[in-house]
Order: sequence, then C-alpha cells, then structure tokens
Amino acid sequence: MTVYHQDLQARWSQYSIFFQMANVGAEVGRAINWRKKNNQKLAKTACYRALELLDFTVTDRKNKNRWQEILRVREALVDDFFGENIYHSTDAQWEKYFFYFNLAARLEQV
Repeated sequence: MTVYHQDLQARWSQYSIFFQMANVGAEVGRAINWRKKNNQKLAKTACYRALELLDFTVTDRKNKNRWQEILRVREALVDDFFGENIYHSTDAQWEKYFFYFNLAARLEQV
C-alpha cells in the first residue's frame, strides 16, 4: 500500500480537528476537480490521499468522540468515488461539508 503523506503522519495529532478535516477537504476538492475533468486516475489518487488523512485523523486519540462522524465520512467518500454512490453524495454536498472545517481552521489562526 502506498503511503502518500509519509512525513505528515508523525505530527498529524498536533493539529486541531478543524485543520485535519480542512486538509481532508482539500484532497476531496482535488478529487472532485479531477473527476470533473474526466481524469479518473488523478481523481482516485486524490481520493486515496483524502482517505489516508482520514485514517490519520481516526488514529488521533483526541478525536475519539468524533470517530463515528469521521468514519461515516470515510464510508460515504469511498461509496461516492469507488462504489455505486448509494448515499447519493454530490460534489456540492462535499464542498459544503468541508467548507465549514476550512472556515473554522482559518478562524483558529486569527
């Protein structure tokens, strides 16, 4: 299995949940953009990177109370990009979901 963020895993737990999920959202955004351009290979690679970041987020013990949501996001993401999209996820829904994490991460920096 390919590890895309080799140097990031060790320090991932230093970041807030907002920062972590905003970074997942950035990868999901890349996957959506590549999918819109009909480049499935790059879309899947971006999605794999997002899934890897979600896995890092789940292994971060401070997120223990958020595991259910994180794992449901992971499940829906896999369903959308690799499955039959039984949850009827849309690109707009993904963008809206991750937008608020990005906003919260920005507000933390102020």
